[in-house]
Amino acid sequence: MTPIDRLTAIMARLRDPVGGCPWDVEQTFATIAPYTLEEAYEVADAIERGDMDELKSELGDLLFQVVFHARMAEEQGLFAFDDVAEAIADKLERRHPHVFGPNGPSEAAKPDGAAQKARWEDIKAAERVAKAQHGVLDDVPVGLPALARAAKLTRRAARVGFDWPSTDEVFDKLDEEVAELRVEIAAGDMDKARDEVGDLLFVVANLARKLGVEPEDALRGANAKFVRRFGFIEAELAKDGRSPEQSDLAEMDGLWDAAKAAERG
Repeated sequence: MTPIDRLTAIMARLRDPVGGCPWDVEQTFATIAPYTLEEAYEVADAIERGDMDELKSELGDLLFQVVFHARMAEEQGLFAFDDVAEAIADKLERRHPHVFGPNGPSEAAKPDGAAQKARWEDIKAAERVAKAQHGVLDDVPVGLPALARAAKLTRRAARVGFDWPSTDEVFDKLDEEVAELRVEIAAGDMDKARDEVGDLLFVVANLARKLGVEPEDALRGANAKFVRRFGFIEAELAKDGRSPEQSDLAEMDGLWDAAKAAERG
């Protein structure tokens, strides 16, 4: 028995209404979806930490999510795991004609990275037409993290010319959104302020896209930096037997600057 056959057999056993696991049996696509997203994030986290043993484990957890969804679909007569594998194999061959075309791979016809990315998007656009998804933004997944989806939406719109000419105009828009946010805060209208915060974040995602930066990656890095520097503050205060609650903003700001200086050093 191959490892994947063993895994799909285990999943079928877990979902068995008679002898399976009660928790696994009661799950649905909707209830499992959050775990699927969580496992994808844990894969990204293992990669960022450079922990290859953990990456192997997390990839297994993510694969199990695919097997779980496929098993539920098979029970409903929709599709099975082999159909999932077949679908992605077909898609990869279709979207890489320079590799899998009728004449085989050709070094002369091999596009560079930018050209291949453009060709990939052209092929996806043709697929959307074939699926009667004619809107440019039709297949941008709603379930993506909000910043990542904002960048993907603006990237897709930019392909048809709906884009600022340069980052200068994006910075102007940032200034405009900050000013509008200040107005709503001053007016005490938190519902409108919430909308303006969303507009501001959307423009920031657009700026990241213009700079070739993935906003989710950038924010994840900023989160890690915050945790690291705040940990420095806690460690320095602990030397005196104190916690952040026993400090004040001025002292913690000073320690934050010390953490930054230490990192630069």
